[in-house]
Amino acid sequence: MSQVDFKKVLADAGIPTTEAGLKAAWEKEVEAQGAKVANTSSYSPFWRVMTALVTKPVLWLLDFLCLTVLPNFFVKTAVDAWLDMLAWAVNVERKGATKARGKLLFTRALPDGVMELEKGIVVQSAAINGNVYQLITTAPATFVAGQLQLEVPVEAIESGSGFNLAPGYYAILPVPIPGIVQVVNKDGWLESPGADPEPNDQLRLRVRNQFSAVNQWHTDAVYRAMISAFPGVRPDGVYFEHGAPRGPGSANAFVLFDAGVPAATYLEQINSHIRDQGNHGHGDDLLAMVMPEVPVSVAMTLWPQPNLSAEQIDTLKSEIELFIRAAFRESTPRDYQPTLTYPQSRFSFSRLAEELHQQFADIASLRFTPGVDITSGLDIPRLTSLKVNVQ
Repeated sequence: MSQVDFKKVLADAGIPTTEAGLKAAWEKEVEAQGAKVANTSSYSPFWRVMTALVTKPVLWLLDFLCLTVLPNFFVKTAVDAWLDMLAWAVNVERKGATKARGKLLFTRALPDGVMELEKGIVVQSAAINGNVYQLITTAPATFVAGQLQLEVPVEAIESGSGFNLAPGYYAILPVPIPGIVQVVNKDGWLESPGADPEPNDQLRLRVRNQFSAVNQWHTDAVYRAMISAFPGVRPDGVYFEHGAPRGPGSANAFVLFDAGVPAATYLEQINSHIRDQGNHGHGDDLLAMVMPEVPVSVAMTLWPQPNLSAEQIDTLKSEIELFIRAAFRESTPRDYQPTLTYPQSRFSFSRLAEELHQQFADIASLRFTPGVDITSGLDIPRLTSLKVNVQ
């Protein structure tokens, strides 16, 4: 997003914005008032006092005006509390942080008898980038006789999207429970994703969308505003399918989740708000769905730099795999930020290869097989298999 140079705007309007320009303006004004100053050099006591008492404070005010006040007058460049005020003006509020909620699967050693699990059991992940993420059970649970496994509701200790980990990451009981041999978050464990406070770029998109939705006719912009108001949903992660897929007046809204797909109960909240609570247009039949997934297998041949040890090659291979998984929107123990897959777009393997070279200096060469770009419609590619073969 290009930024406006507000100092240039003021300069174009004839307002001096530099120390030299202000000094020239003072000299001109002094002459206009009939005063005569013989010594106008930078070593002149008079001009040194003028600079200290007038010029520098004016420069401070100009910097504050150009770098803070003017940029925050506009949605495009406003940030933080300034952007909150502009959002309030169009009846939009920044979404707060939320806690991840879901279910963990507890497994006990023997199915004999009844076993009680108290509320407040802590389950945590291994260290990920120096952070350990913890969940806590929110209700007591009971194994009945003959039952080996039991799903228990849990909630994140703190708010944030970092707790939306992929299946298998929550598997550690910091305080062992006698009789429990395993605990894990399985596929579809997440019922309501955790979210960080809404960042400026996403709030900015919702404010822009509100201008399209101001008529309150049930256009795409109105439905996007409704759906993106839910935690964990990005305003640019809602895609519409028109053309009456279920008959006259019907349309589908496909929701893209960055950090794993929550259980169906989360989308039920969105559909209940739109369909059951009367927040839809007359005759409208809008149904929110998870973005359809397309399975993708990726293979890569890697030529590492010479003279690397076997351990260094194994580490390089593992990190490359994590980088590629991050590009396909999978949770990983690293904070890699490659170009992501998107619906209705082309995912370029040549771009991914370029980013891998930039990230890992130990790569001599690499080749993807088949290496053909992925062109997506109303769907999102998901990895089913990933192989990195070292040559």
